[in-house]
Amino acid sequence: MADARGLVLWAKSAIFNFQSLLTVILLLICTCAYIRSLAPSLLDKNKTGLLGIFWKCARIGERKSPYVAVCCVVMAFSILFVQ
Repeated sequence: MADARGLVLWAKSAIFNFQSLLTVILLLICTCAYIRSLAPSLLDKNKTGLLGIFWKCARIGERKSPYVAVCCVVMAFSILFVQ
């Protein structure tokens, strides 16, 4: 899956597989919150529009961090031991 076609196939399977979709969303939230902690100006200048999604994910990661952390632990347990 090194070519672009393999990447597209992986992305489509993540959309239709609920557990993979949750994993992608959790990773997006955690990554955006981490990037905002390092360089807040990167995400703060784009609060609206398509790039505003990243700012919103960072806000969710900051404000709901205990819940996001619990979800990450549950998802890790599920991936490691259930699958």
